[in-house]
Amino acid sequence: MLGGERFLIGRDTRVSGDLLRAALAAGLMAEGAHVADLGVLPTPGVAWLSEADGYPAAVISASHNPFHDNGIKFFAAGGRKLSDEVEARLEAELDRLLGITPAGTHPPAPVGDGVGTVADDDSGSRYVDALVGMLAPGAFAGLTLVLDCANGAASEVAPEVIRRLGATVHVLHNRPDGRNINDECGSTHPEALQAEVVARGADAGLAFDGDADRVLAVDAGGNLVDGDQLIALLALDRQASGRLPDQTVVVTVMANLGFRQAMSRAGITMVETDVGDRYVLEALEKGGWSLGGEQSGHVIFRDLATTGDGMLTGLQVLDVVVRSGRTLAELAAVVERLPQLLRNVPVAPGRLMADESELQAAIAEVTVGLGDAGRVLVRASGTEPVIRVMVEAETMEAAEAACETLCQAVTRALGA
Repeated sequence: MLGGERFLIGRDTRVSGDLLRAALAAGLMAEGAHVADLGVLPTPGVAWLSEADGYPAAVISASHNPFHDNGIKFFAAGGRKLSDEVEARLEAELDRLLGITPAGTHPPAPVGDGVGTVADDDSGSRYVDALVGMLAPGAFAGLTLVLDCANGAASEVAPEVIRRLGATVHVLHNRPDGRNINDECGSTHPEALQAEVVARGADAGLAFDGDADRVLAVDAGGNLVDGDQLIALLALDRQASGRLPDQTVVVTVMANLGFRQAMSRAGITMVETDVGDRYVLEALEKGGWSLGGEQSGHVIFRDLATTGDGMLTGLQVLDVVVRSGRTLAELAAVVERLPQLLRNVPVAPGRLMADESELQAAIAEVTVGLGDAGRVLVRASGTEPVIRVMVEAETMEAAEAACETLCQAVTRALGA
């Protein structure tokens, strides 16, 4: 389905990564493919090589999840995530192999010389060189930065790239042991980074997730700068230099109302998608636009990459800081975030919100109560058996009250 006689595999630092990599490589070899084992490499690095060399690829990772979770992300040749149609075909084939659906015709597995091979491949250095080459030599000279690598795939790559661009770098959580990935660190737990930036008197900090496809920033005062703020300052910079096609950015339904207001003031059109970076990318490609992303720090530059890239995003943000002569705090202040709460409510697997009239009535009632100054989003997680409840309101008290009402409604209707 993905084609090609050669297949790239990268992974993050989870202890189960070797096991899944070996199993996937064995399966590919049994189909006659030749496997290039890239070792530990950020997801966007694998996507970059997939685009550069024209081969399909896979990443063994569970992104920002705890170490005991793991899985496989696939890229088609050219570095694009798979479409819903191709994913459905793959699932149907897996079901066929497991005997869940009737067997059909299938070519015989190769034998002898037809069996594939696996070899170590150090092409990750090409990705590092490409990142460094995007900016002028010494572009970050004079900056003091702190990096939180989440004990993940960025642990070696991120410090090398930033140092080669001239910055003084202090690094946190870059000693993976297979079990400490995302463990109270990285973009899901930036508290240590915030404290270290202040303690070091640094200009800024960057926090990556386990597979380094997303990033959050910290300003010199230790304040967190989320994906909404990063996208906003990048959009304004691109708008000023004529690099924002149709004055448009693409974000998901999770974007804060403060972001929406900032874009409206700047005359920038906001296109909204479902949650998920691939939906953002699909919208960017369909509209011919260049910038989009998620509040979580998953930012896509369609003119520079085929997927979200935490390192690339961090470089672009720091480049704006240097060129503008302004601090990260000043640039991020364009977004005045409304109080926002996000809670996860455990539910029975497979339960669907659309079938619960009581829950839908509660959502409608809370939405009316908040009016134009607030917003509600209740959706099923795509990765966990939970319902995610998000509320924005003029005050934190109002957001907390509305969120509690909705969480109770979810538990009554769908609770595990």
